[in-house]
Amino acid sequence: MHGRNIRGESAIPGRPVDPRRDLGRRGEDLAAEYLTDLGLVVLERNWRCREGELDIIATDGIGRVYFCEVKTRSGEGYGIPAESVTRGKRRKIRRLATLWLSTHLSHWRPTQFDVIAVLWPPGGDPRITYLPGAF
Repeated sequence: MHGRNIRGESAIPGRPVDPRRDLGRRGEDLAAEYLTDLGLVVLERNWRCREGELDIIATDGIGRVYFCEVKTRSGEGYGIPAESVTRGKRRKIRRLATLWLSTHLSHWRPTQFDVIAVLWPPGGDPRITYLPGAF
C-alpha cells in the first residue's frame, strides 16, 4: 500500500507530495485521534460515493452516529478553517450522510453533524477546535 511516510514524503519514489493534500491528511489523522480520545469509535474515514466524500464517520457505541467534517489550514489568511463549511457544503454532507446511513444501517439512528477545525502553522503545533452539533 502506498501513502506517505512519517516525514510527509511520498512513499512512491519520485512522486512529489502535494503540500495541501498532505496537510489535509495530517489534519484528518489528528481529528480521528482526537475523536478516539473522546471515547468515540471511528467507523470510516474518507467514505466516498458518486456524490462526494465524508471525512470521518464515528459512533459513541450507544447508537449515535457522528458525521465529522474536518477542515485544516496552515494559517488564517483565508479565514478560520471552520468558516469554509458553507451552507452548500452542509447540505451536501447531510445528503451524503443519508446515503451512508441507507447503505450501512437497517434502522434509524440519532445523528450528529460536527466540524473539527485544525489550524496547523508551518513549523508550529496544531490547534484543534471541535464544534459538536455544528449543523
